[in-house]
Amino acid sequence: MAAVEKKTRVLIVDDSAYMRKVLEELIRSDPKLEVVGQAKDGREAITMAQSLQPDVVTMDLNMPRMDGLEATQHIMTQNPRPILIVSSESRQGAASTLRALELGAIDFVPKPSSAIDLDMKNVREELLGKLKMAAKVRVVRTAARHDPSAGLEAKSQIPSVKEVANSEARLPLVVIAASTGGPATLMRLVPRFPKNFPAAVVLVQHMPATFTSQLSLQLTEVASIRVKEAEANEQLQAGTIYVCPGSHHLRISLTGRIKLDDGPRISGYRPCADVALETAAAYGGANVIGVVLTGMGNDGAAGVQAVKAARGCVLAQDEATSVIFGMPAEAIRTGAVDQVLGIEEMYPAIEKYLESICRQIQPIGSR
Repeated sequence: MAAVEKKTRVLIVDDSAYMRKVLEELIRSDPKLEVVGQAKDGREAITMAQSLQPDVVTMDLNMPRMDGLEATQHIMTQNPRPILIVSSESRQGAASTLRALELGAIDFVPKPSSAIDLDMKNVREELLGKLKMAAKVRVVRTAARHDPSAGLEAKSQIPSVKEVANSEARLPLVVIAASTGGPATLMRLVPRFPKNFPAAVVLVQHMPATFTSQLSLQLTEVASIRVKEAEANEQLQAGTIYVCPGSHHLRISLTGRIKLDDGPRISGYRPCADVALETAAAYGGANVIGVVLTGMGNDGAAGVQAVKAARGCVLAQDEATSVIFGMPAEAIRTGAVDQVLGIEEMYPAIEKYLESICRQIQPIGSR
């Protein structure tokens, strides 16, 4: 007799009885999922997560008595469970969602602002797919914000921004690709970049435009380096992290300017990291470092091959520290990755390769 496949057990948390009903109907429509409980606020969520031990929790954020952020922090500290945030796409909702991801939530599904039952059916595929994905993630006790000073290395040997700016070489460029699990991972990586980092950094994170705008603000809070959302036609500058708007693809021109394109998805993605990596390789050649972090899918796999073919360096996050090992695994599978590293080892590797680039850079007039 064939074994009965175990269903993924879901706890729904939302203060709206109507939204709980809509979510339950959507979840029950998939034979591989089942609803094991419903909580109407954060306090109930903590109690039911402990007693029911669900495989995954859907978490609303704006709730009475205890909101979703506090509940997420408590659950991820005391009784870690995969949490999928269901939240508004408003600026306030985006800020809270990113805080929740920073605290250890796995991913999010934007909550529609009107025609709730109809809109939720339109996002059914995304919701169910992310629930199944989240249930497979190995969660760990987390919820503490990363200390920007933790693990900083001794003073860097790389040259100053001024020395690089006065050279005749192409500006060194780091392109970082991330998806699921990216916000929390970036909160650990970005604080390592010093204010005078002698390269430009382009960040392509899969999320809607409202969220990437908010991500740049929240990264600014923990960063020493300048962080901003990328703007069309601006010239790349050292010492700056450019966050690609979620509504656009980002390309680097041969003169080092940012080009934004709001065209259709490419290979299912917008923004598409492959586009940024491929155009960066054409611009900077051996002066490019491609970095593929945690995420679902294969975005970045084609791009890292272009970076490698242009004699650049490619780094990928390891499975142990990735929330989802999809994107790094696909990049590794191409054979283009130079090093597979834990997230705490990533910045030192970037700095080491950048030192080798900068050793070849000579200021104008020194030749």
